[in-house]
Amino acid sequence: MSDAVTPPRDTLSRMAESPSEKRRLFQQRWEANQRPATGIWAERRRLAEAMRLVIERLTSSDAPAEELRGAAERLEQYAGHLATHPRRQRYEGFSESALAEGGGHYDYSPLIGRSNPLAPPIDVRAQDGRVYAEAVFGSAYEGPPGCLHGGYVAAAFDEVLGYAQSLTGTPGMTGRLEVVYRSPTPLHTPLRFEAWVESVAGRKITARCTLHAGERLCAEAVGLFISIKPGTFERLVVEREKAEGSGGGEGSSR
Repeated sequence: MSDAVTPPRDTLSRMAESPSEKRRLFQQRWEANQRPATGIWAERRRLAEAMRLVIERLTSSDAPAEELRGAAERLEQYAGHLATHPRRQRYEGFSESALAEGGGHYDYSPLIGRSNPLAPPIDVRAQDGRVYAEAVFGSAYEGPPGCLHGGYVAAAFDEVLGYAQSLTGTPGMTGRLEVVYRSPTPLHTPLRFEAWVESVAGRKITARCTLHAGERLCAEAVGLFISIKPGTFERLVVEREKAEGSGGGEGSSR
């Protein structure tokens, strides 16, 4: 397995060091998308932001059919053009060079990724053992009138809790996520998340998170995460590459 699709070996070896060093490395990766980007990462973010604006305005615009038809044709043409380029290896984004340019794997996250037009995006930061996050969800995420769809509330919790549990130094995958919706979560409004690890028992990590709009509690969640076994991440990367190489992914290289 090449270093292009897995964390570089020097990074893997450093991740075996002290808990404080592990926390620093995870924090560096989770928060890389909040540093100014340069080079190709800056252009990826610019294109994603332009697409984000199109998505937001399309959901509320009453543009005529002719204009929409022309826009769709141009976008279809560009999508076809993008498919002519080689498919990049997403997990090369763990490299130090990607992080130095302000990008990396997490820049493609559907929740925090500034290079992913599906992301609001959510800004995250860790301080004194807790994770704080902020986001504004636009019209594309609407569920009840003027309110954030409950599914996106749950997804946002999963992401923010995921960052919090990674600070243990032995992060895992979501085993269970329980959300209690206290009041409607408004769109176009600054939202605040606060997450922390409640307990660690063997491979089981329990973390909690709250969501506020101003002083109003909108929802709260508790997540159970199971630390992944050694070699699991690498196996998933290999399986992903095999699936895409056999035509399992859109625009796969052949």
